[in-house]
Amino acid sequence: MRKVIGMGETILDILFKDNQPVAAVPGGSSFNSIVSVGRVGVPCCFVGYTGSDVVGRQTVDFMHRNGVGTDYFEVRDDEKSAVSLAFLNAEGDASYVFYKQPPHVGEHLTVPPFEAGDVLLYGSYYAACTGMRPLVMQMLERANQAGAIIYYDLNFRSSHRHELEALTPVILSNFRQSTVVRGSADDFQIMYGTRDARQIYERHIAAYCPVFICTDGPRSVSVCTPQGVFQFDVPPVCDVVSTVGAGDNFNAGFSCALIWDGIMRQDLPALPRQGWASLVDIACQFAGEACRSTDNYVRPGFTVAKPSL
Repeated sequence: MRKVIGMGETILDILFKDNQPVAAVPGGSSFNSIVSVGRVGVPCCFVGYTGSDVVGRQTVDFMHRNGVGTDYFEVRDDEKSAVSLAFLNAEGDASYVFYKQPPHVGEHLTVPPFEAGDVLLYGSYYAACTGMRPLVMQMLERANQAGAIIYYDLNFRSSHRHELEALTPVILSNFRQSTVVRGSADDFQIMYGTRDARQIYERHIAAYCPVFICTDGPRSVSVCTPQGVFQFDVPPVCDVVSTVGAGDNFNAGFSCALIWDGIMRQDLPALPRQGWASLVDIACQFAGEACRSTDNYVRPGFTVAKPSL
């Protein structure tokens, strides 16, 4: 049975509204994605680590309760669990303050087995920093050998703008080893000074990876492939509470849709517009659902409406 394998950091997100704490939930970009994958019943596991403190123990228990496998997840006695403060504005968008140690590979992290059709979901600073590079390289090698779909979400924050030159060779290496590259228009405004998906694809991505997805918040999703550029409107979400997990849940929905629609790695470069429309529709349903609460994931029992294409 095909599965989704997430890799990334875990962090306790403490959300503030009007300068008052309103929620505290386990988070992390790929972590948010994999919890939503588990909640809709798609087989999944998570590769990462946390501290052995109360936050870490709650994080592991949370994964168990939400159907996320932890066989390749490490709890470290010498590590403090990471914490972030997320300050929500009137539109539900967040600015962050992080309290964490630099990510680094431990002695006991191991790599799960991959099979053809599995989806590896990874990204953010975790995927480019020096400390995690040995694990990331091992995971990418195993996934590519097996014929898995490798989905890379840049999630490049402005706090790392000063490191862009140093990180670029690693980011390009990740492009080269991935099946799909996804980023937000905000990411590329920081990195390349443009929000134009076609221009980003042609100048920075096409030479390394054939499939590029650019999301532009509540406005549009652009899919760039060797067949051309497909653009889709984002369905409106009227009752937005927080957008913290929107992009992460887009990734979760897209990963699940690949499995539900029976799409394999070799199908993606030549996939027609209708195929992309189905994938994007489901991804947007996940993202919209996550925006309706202060949780970072879809609600338990969430089901996807059949795309109307």
